[in-house]
Amino acid sequence: MHRTAFPTSQSIQRVIHLAWPVLVAQLAMMANAVIDTAMAGRLSAIDLASVGIAASITATVLMTLVSVLLALPAIIAHLYGAGRGADVGREIHQSVWVSLVLALVAILVLCFPGPLIAISQLQPSVETKVRAYLAAIAWGVPGIFALRIFFGLSTGIGRPRPVMLFNLLSLGIKIPLNAVFMYGLLGAPEMGGAGCAVATAVDAWLMAALAWGWCLRHPDYLQFQLRGRFAAPDRKAIVEFLRLGVPIGLTFIADVTAFTFMALFIARLGPVVSGAHQIAANLAAVAFMIPLALGNATAVLVGQDIGAGQRERARHMCWIAIRLGMAIAIVLSVMFWFGAPYIAALYTTDLEVQRVATPLIMLVALYHLGDALQAVAVNALRGYKKSVVPMLIYASMLWGLGLGGGFLLGLTDTVGPARGAPGFWFAGIASIWLAAGLVAVYLNGVSRASSSQVSVHL
Repeated sequence: MHRTAFPTSQSIQRVIHLAWPVLVAQLAMMANAVIDTAMAGRLSAIDLASVGIAASITATVLMTLVSVLLALPAIIAHLYGAGRGADVGREIHQSVWVSLVLALVAILVLCFPGPLIAISQLQPSVETKVRAYLAAIAWGVPGIFALRIFFGLSTGIGRPRPVMLFNLLSLGIKIPLNAVFMYGLLGAPEMGGAGCAVATAVDAWLMAALAWGWCLRHPDYLQFQLRGRFAAPDRKAIVEFLRLGVPIGLTFIADVTAFTFMALFIARLGPVVSGAHQIAANLAAVAFMIPLALGNATAVLVGQDIGAGQRERARHMCWIAIRLGMAIAIVLSVMFWFGAPYIAALYTTDLEVQRVATPLIMLVALYHLGDALQAVAVNALRGYKKSVVPMLIYASMLWGLGLGGGFLLGLTDTVGPARGAPGFWFAGIASIWLAAGLVAVYLNGVSRASSSQVSVHL
């Protein structure tokens, strides 16, 4: 391992100091999905399946488009590390122009989801509920994008605690909102699974208004001149933003759609198998929040270090974060492997769904190890403003080997009897491990070149 003069304990403290509020914020966001799944599971297997399928479609659409804004923390971190606070506000203004276009695209896709729904060949009762969910969540898209810009700003300047607090507040009102719209409390119509989408939309708008109302008045944000004259669209700034953000978005397409289309294909096997897969996928997503938080913290610290001219320290931070992330991942994977039946029982009272979900949760334990490595590595690369090569790696591995291999193993007898949902997870494990290894190798080359002040153009 490359030796540096930076104390390991100090580096770990830097990562943890920034990562833990990000983790709490992300877990609060993911808890919304867990709450939706659990509350839908108390209604019926059809509601559980419809929420899982609709949530997968929503994640594909929103994360693909919102992920373009993940360029923002890295850009802000470079500017902030270089002491260019006034330029931060101008970047925020440009991100608003970008987000307006992205939000419009998201709304149109969610309101007209026919092509995505057709893939899964849903039962009519499930399809009706899926469409109702998607139509409701579309109303919350502008609020979701506004929150993402606020999160990008606060994270990029190394202030993730406001993000954490607003996410916790959002979580605090999610359960009562769900209860009102899903179960018809307080005189509201009983909407079933679609009610959690209405609750999410209301929640997003409320949190966006509170977050930006607070931000525009807080003295720590005044240096960015956010309340000044709103900058007109700047072609050069937007092109630079998209040059980093679009490959990040395409990377998310590969990552998220691998899970989305897996859910849609598995839906052909019926509500029980689809519900079991939703439990496993949800658990994998929750576990992913830990390495993702470490990765986000690493991206910001790397960006700030590079902006400040501390390139060797930036390289050191990458590998400290990877070692920390893998250590935590091993502990979690052991817990998933041995606690699979108990975890399944926490999600649903349906014994048949529990039986099918248990072996899938054990496969999640293996999947998470590769997922943790790639999460930290790919985010560290964003700190270096490198996003093209990871996009190519993800597209080939997760779409080709992961989704294509999963279809062959799960639904066809091309390589033996169809294995159903486990077949998709077997292929997913192989693809995520290969992607993680390739991204880590590329990070090593980029960080080494940067510390030697050698230009790498991809």
